[in-house]
Amino acid sequence: MTQLKAVAATLAALTLTGSLHAQDSTDTRPTVAVMYFTDGAIGKEHETLAPLSGGIADMLITDLSVNEKIRVVERDNLKQLMDEQNLSTGGRVDQETAVKVGKLLGVHHMIFGGFVTDGRGQMRMDARAVNVETSAIEHVETVRGKEDDLMSLIDQLATKMSNGMHLPDLPKTLREASAAEAKRVPFETAMLYSRALAAQDAGNTNQAVELLQRSLKSFPDYAPAQRELAKLNGGQ
Repeated sequence: MTQLKAVAATLAALTLTGSLHAQDSTDTRPTVAVMYFTDGAIGKEHETLAPLSGGIADMLITDLSVNEKIRVVERDNLKQLMDEQNLSTGGRVDQETAVKVGKLLGVHHMIFGGFVTDGRGQMRMDARAVNVETSAIEHVETVRGKEDDLMSLIDQLATKMSNGMHLPDLPKTLREASAAEAKRVPFETAMLYSRALAAQDAGNTNQAVELLQRSLKSFPDYAPAQRELAKLNGGQ
């Protein structure tokens, strides 16, 4: 039975990967995927900030996707593959796992990392990029700042990782607009959005909808929450 499940999971992963390739068979842009970030907070904050594991990954994906010269794998596709391969999205990710998932997704670059807090409102994010073809680490980056400036930290990380991986440049106007928008989004909005994604991952659709609505109430112009709510309400 275990072997049958393993075969089924592999076939499912190949189907997903095949569909991704078929969809983009003529797309020669560099392709990037982002793993869920490891929650390195300790004590009570570890549980409180746990939703940021998927939230930071999703928000980093959104930031990277502003650059139309690269292709970024959506969080839903990554989550589906991880589930099919019986890989945890919440545990610590190592280089070997990142390369394995990257090969299954057919991407060029995998980003993985983690975040920690000091209990006094300060946060640090560490990220690594691995070249899937060579299996080698190609860039390591760290950003630090106030927890309340979460979105700006993610925007900074996206820019630094892109530069470190030598991805095509994002036009200056778009880069500046992205940075300005990140400064506008409150931590509460990002946290509620992250909790909504965690509820989605757990199959709690009603809770996810309620959290997305609360996220938009705190910041009505937050496009990722608008998009996810539309999907859950059957708008896409």
